[in-house]
Amino acid sequence: MPDSPSAADLDLRLVRYFTVVAAHQRFGRAAEELHVTQPSLSRQIRRLERQLGARLLDRTPQGSRLTGAGEAFLPRARELLRAAAQAATEARAAARPRRITIGWTADLFVTPAVRQLRRRHPDCEIGTQHLDWRQPREALLDRRVDAVVSRLPLAADGLDVTVLYAEPRVLAVALDHRLAGKESVALDDIADEPLPRVADPAWDAYWRIDPRPDGRPAPDGPLVHAAEDKIELVASGQAVAIVPAGARGLRPDVTTVRLDGVAPGHVVVAVRADDRNRLVADFRDLARRHLVGAEPGRQH
Repeated sequence: MPDSPSAADLDLRLVRYFTVVAAHQRFGRAAEELHVTQPSLSRQIRRLERQLGARLLDRTPQGSRLTGAGEAFLPRARELLRAAAQAATEARAAARPRRITIGWTADLFVTPAVRQLRRRHPDCEIGTQHLDWRQPREALLDRRVDAVVSRLPLAADGLDVTVLYAEPRVLAVALDHRLAGKESVALDDIADEPLPRVADPAWDAYWRIDPRPDGRPAPDGPLVHAAEDKIELVASGQAVAIVPAGARGLRPDVTTVRLDGVAPGHVVVAVRADDRNRLVADFRDLARRHLVGAEPGRQH
């Protein structure tokens, strides 16, 4: 007989496991993100299904697919995790009101502003947390972080977003690609070059420039879930990619070329619109003053 738990009986760890599997649609990728083995993750999902008395996921040769019960449970599961995270954060904030956590995404710097904030508030607890490129908005609204330095696009509903600086967008290509070594290229030069896709529609459109200014769609490339997968496709010659000029995670077998006729990207600091924490206001001010681009002398 399946258990019939109340909401209070649900193990939030199992609920989180389910949401990660649902996001990746593959147990292997989900297990990697969660730092557990795939058999262990499968057992935990079955345990959750027994608690709920419903099968949430079907395995197929292409991956994992939500059942009807899984589709119904997923939005509620995410709400439950957000509520739990917010409750824990607010409890910690009440116990330690002089605390701030600053998030940042790949290839960006927060150290100069964080250092100044610590000097300005030596009695406060000031922490940092690295975030995946998909996480800034969710992490802010869930109160896992109180400020984020990230790149656009970023949905601004409920947030206060301040542009810190403009950052050119460049083309990443393999060293033996026909465009490698050129001083610059234009969008017409890559009209038929596939570009890796990501699941986020706004991010995908922005970083593939889709549609192009003349209305044509950008050529489709493979769907990727991580920046490393994108760069692997570029290095192997299967695709090119539009990346920030400040990207520092490129491999030795990948180079970048200036992309003409394309508006620069922007690095921003985002906070919750209703946050009145003076540490948040001070960090935003310091970010505007001290986070002004890549390290001096860096070549792209």
